[in-house]
Amino acid sequence: MARHSARHSARQPKPTKTCAVCQRPFEWRKKWEKVWDEVKYCSERCRRAR
Repeated sequence: MARHSARHSARQPKPTKTCAVCQRPFEWRKKWEKVWDEVKYCSERCRRAR
């Protein structure tokens, strides 16, 4: 158990951005790995509401 929690605490915090529509912060997701610089919206709903 201790080994797992030590590894978990060593992780870097995920980058965050603010959604262009709802103004809420959102975190990096694996599916956005290659396009993170282009991501502007936190969800599909906000993207449609632009």
